Amino acid sequence: MDTKETTVASFRNPWWWVPTLYFAQGIPYFVVNNISVMMFTKMGVPNGDMSFFTTLLYFPWFLKGVWSPIVDVVKTKRWWIITMQILMTAAMVLLTLTLPHPDPGTIASESTSISIFTFTLVVFIITAFASATHDIAADGFYMLAHSPSSQAAFIGIRSVFYRVASVFGQGVLVAIAGLIESNGLPFLGIEKGNIPMSWQVTLGVAAVVFGLITLYHTFGLPHSPEDKPRISSEEGNTMSNNLNELVNSFKTFFMKPGCLLAIAFMLLYRLPEGFLIKLCQPFLVHKLEAGGLGLSTELVGTVYGVFGVIALLLGGILGGLYSSRVGLKKSLWVMAVFMTLPCLTFVYLAMAQPSNVVIITIALCIEQFGYGFGFTAYMLYMMYFSEGEFKTSHYAVCTAFMALSMMLPGFVAGYIQEAIGYVWFFWMVMVCCFATFVVTYFVDKRIDPNYGRK
Repeated sequence: MDTKETTVASFRNPWWWVPTLYFAQGIPYFVVNNISVMMFTKMGVPNGDMSFFTTLLYFPWFLKGVWSPIVDVVKTKRWWIITMQILMTAAMVLLTLTLPHPDPGTIASESTSISIFTFTLVVFIITAFASATHDIAADGFYMLAHSPSSQAAFIGIRSVFYRVASVFGQGVLVAIAGLIESNGLPFLGIEKGNIPMSWQVTLGVAAVVFGLITLYHTFGLPHSPEDKPRISSEEGNTMSNNLNELVNSFKTFFMKPGCLLAIAFMLLYRLPEGFLIKLCQPFLVHKLEAGGLGLSTELVGTVYGVFGVIALLLGGILGGLYSSRVGLKKSLWVMAVFMTLPCLTFVYLAMAQPSNVVIITIALCIEQFGYGFGFTAYMLYMMYFSEGEFKTSHYAVCTAFMALSMMLPGFVAGYIQEAIGYVWFFWMVMVCCFATFVVTYFVDKRIDPNYGRK
């Protein structure tokens, strides 16, 4: 056993902190990017403004590579984790205490001005920056506080608990808001139908849960001898050197052969999903006469936030198994089809407006399974294109383009839907599938047939 193995053996068992760390990594992400969508929709904010401003909240994850060197050289990863968790807990408490209460008439007419949520959006963006910084520190800490063998053993565990956070954020919290909206909380003097109070209590639940995790990590997260600021290390890894390395990684990325095609693929492969993702939940809760399905909030939390996430997970697992068996090149077209054609389920739902919950659930699970399965090829391609001397840095640049691929459609998706209605919007999403197929056709010609195969 080497020195690091011996050192790590003295730490707290990873089972005591890996699950909670990655559960904590997921909660603020889903509060900012999913809870905000549903909350603003239920508060009566029009789809255009809702989609545009919630897309702005994603910017920190797009930009996080820019300040990642600061996290690497200033203070320890553990310090950044605890500090960001304390900041996010405070932000969630502030969101709970300051959430505006539009009047019921304005909510019912779906004409609530986004301007009344200005302070809420500011707190959300602070939470987003803290969450993106926490992601950097948590992933770095994970590699430092484990031996290589332990890292490999727990890679699946961290993924599972991040997805548990997804179920909590998109399922449990939304269902709580829906139950309070439908039934009220008489012992707290909250009457049923009070939408602002239902979300205020829900944000309070998120704040309490996250606060307890923060308290636990303050005392329970191990201290690693490997986790120390690099600003004064013998290798001369100063902040200046790290920033120079970041600039150099960008230069070499854009000099790679086929760079423009790779960027086109990363921006367009997910184009249908980029338009779809911001309007899924509003479509499910909007009234039938507005073109939606008229589902209750708690039902959306169960159907989309629980069963949908399970289907997404299953698709991702099977996609990984399939791609490892046949390789990226042979799986690419199959996954492109799975990524796009299940979007037809939303065309069906918008045209038929079924009231049968089982049918709606099956349709949503088909779409989410297809997305989970097809997304595997996207991740594999980013890894493939990142191969080389600056593999880690180039992959970080790829993830920035991945974020941008969701942001660009998100800015305009709501305004387009308001202009043409849900049915034509979902048909437009299907037309965008051609963009996926075009970039897949050109990228397929340049992929090594053996890449990704066991």
